[in-house]
Amino acid sequence: MGRLKEFDEAKAIDGAVDCFWARGYEATSVRDLAEHMGIGGASLYNAYGGKRALFVKALERYADRSSRERIARLEAGGRPKRAIEAFLAEIIEKSLNDRARKGCLLVNSALDVAPHDAEIGKVVAGYLDEIRAFFQRNIEAGRRAGQMPRNLDAVTVSAHLLGVLLGIRVLARTRPDRTLLESIARPALDLLTHGKPAPSRTKE
Repeated sequence: MGRLKEFDEAKAIDGAVDCFWARGYEATSVRDLAEHMGIGGASLYNAYGGKRALFVKALERYADRSSRERIARLEAGGRPKRAIEAFLAEIIEKSLNDRARKGCLLVNSALDVAPHDAEIGKVVAGYLDEIRAFFQRNIEAGRRAGQMPRNLDAVTVSAHLLGVLLGIRVLARTRPDRTLLESIARPALDLLTHGKPAPSRTKE
């Protein structure tokens, strides 16, 4: 029987998430992680096997606390069109309130880690596909409920919405401007009502 962990694992993993999120995978050392987790380096290796395995664990914890929590909460309302709108609205608010410009750990990892580590790339892609699948489910539900055009392509539009989401998250790290971010989201959301982007809303 393996030894029981002699520390609060949830608190320790949260510390690892914060450390990876602030510093990035490559710049984070085992010493950094141990300090943020409140454990010794030996305990880290014994419990998780090293930095890379801990990073995979941290990504899961981050997904549980962010995208998965948001998806479960918004889908519970039973309003598919509103769920998609609220998802993007919350992402914009989160991006605007990100004073440290940390962005999203999943998106950061897709850009910085996935190109150099195929296995971690698959892990990150899986979490992002959960978001795309959320969009697709709710488009399909919205069509059945008569809230969205019946000819709306759920597969294509869900992929488009994921791309919009990633673009917002990346752009917000350098230009956290509400007008800009909402202008990126608006044409994608117009698809849910009109089946094609609505005319640009410019001031006369």
